[in-house]
Amino acid sequence: MNMINMKDFLKGSGFIQPIWVFVIVITVFFSFMSEYFLSIGNLGNILVQTSTIGLIALGMTFVMINGNIDLSVGAVLGLAASLSVGLQDYGITIAVIAALASGLVLGAINGLIVWKTGVNAFIVTLGAMIGVRGLIFVYTEEQSFYATNFAFSDFGAASIGPFPVLALIFLVCTLVMHLVLKKTGHGRNTFAVGGNPEAALDAGIRIGRHMMINFIIVGFFAALAGVLLATQMGAATPNLGRDYELWTITAVVLGGTKLTGGFGSITGTLGGVLAIGILRNGMNLMQVPAFYVLVILGLILISVLIIDQRLNVHASKGVSI
Repeated sequence: MNMINMKDFLKGSGFIQPIWVFVIVITVFFSFMSEYFLSIGNLGNILVQTSTIGLIALGMTFVMINGNIDLSVGAVLGLAASLSVGLQDYGITIAVIAALASGLVLGAINGLIVWKTGVNAFIVTLGAMIGVRGLIFVYTEEQSFYATNFAFSDFGAASIGPFPVLALIFLVCTLVMHLVLKKTGHGRNTFAVGGNPEAALDAGIRIGRHMMINFIIVGFFAALAGVLLATQMGAATPNLGRDYELWTITAVVLGGTKLTGGFGSITGTLGGVLAIGILRNGMNLMQVPAFYVLVILGLILISVLIIDQRLNVHASKGVSI
């Protein structure tokens, strides 16, 4: 066969995303290891448990396809959760709106700084992560908040038939963001900016404004995740959301999104999120200590990055197949 680009071959041949092969393999494995794994209740639990990281990962996918990253999402989640619980004396509606608005504002600030200063997004959002976490401790006075309205905490446990509401919200948001990425001009521009910023600029794409919109999107989803997590717990703590940025980035990278930008998908991210959720849930059913999950995920992530790098090298040179 003639020399061809590996990436084009995989796309053109309908090659299934590797993360979904992994999801299928571990699903089959855990179904044999535990009779409860494939029960409707447990599958619903997996979706609920992964919905928090999953929602953030939807927005992070857009940011990372742009070639950026947002380390502040865990802190934004914590602030939104604290606001949604702490402001309930003014009504649930006002509390939730304030929480979601905090994510939009913080996302806009991150995007604006990256746009106007040209400072690397890693540094900008690292500073935001530290600053917002400090703001949470100032606002909460280092105390946990507990929901005073039972309707708020009841929402986190609500179901429509056999399907948990939080899982349905996550799946609907996943579908919407998949369509935005694949079917809209903003989605196409996301790939263009991440793949070749100079060409995108020549094509008339306002790169700075575009990146700012994606930071706003991930800020919104981090805040939404914070509100929904608070409904599950019926409370918010100052440390809520710590390390969530690492879990989110891991899920997105496992799903095939490149750290250098220009390539990724929502379906891949969904696979990455489910892979983490299935591993944690399955190993818990097997009564394996939780820290082993971290070891396994770390090894998998490193392996994925090594394989991805080698594929890039072969694709750039051309391979004979």
